[in-house]
Amino acid sequence: MEAIFYFSASSKIIIILQRFTLNRNEKLKSSKIIQQLFKQGKSFSEFPLRIIYLESEDKKSNLQAAFSASSKNFKKATDRNRIKRLMRETYRLQKGTLIAILEEKQQSLAVFIIYTGKVLPQYRLLYEKMNVALDQLQKQVLKM
Repeated sequence: MEAIFYFSASSKIIIILQRFTLNRNEKLKSSKIIQQLFKQGKSFSEFPLRIIYLESEDKKSNLQAAFSASSKNFKKATDRNRIKRLMRETYRLQKGTLIAILEEKQQSLAVFIIYTGKVLPQYRLLYEKMNVALDQLQKQVLKM
């Protein structure tokens, strides 16, 4: 658990505990929703990531995500699995504000994140790009 400290005007310390998890309900597994995503979803790119998103009817979680890396660019399954693992980790650490926005608006969102680069990414680069991509996704959600 991560503790975030805020200091209020009355000089009291407010501690908010934030859990950085990616549990089973937050993983997009439904083939029906994934097909709908690719047919009707909106998308944008923040190289090397491509984000496809769609407002979802599924009420399991406010935000469900899936991750992919191309077998055309990465022949070895170990490389694809490493990329997906890195994407899940960077997403897990940064999704909190997006979930808060969705809860406030009482919306559900399905997101598919695809790695489109041709070389194995470094964690720091992927973290920064995921941050930019999620910020852009937040702006799109606020417009919805």
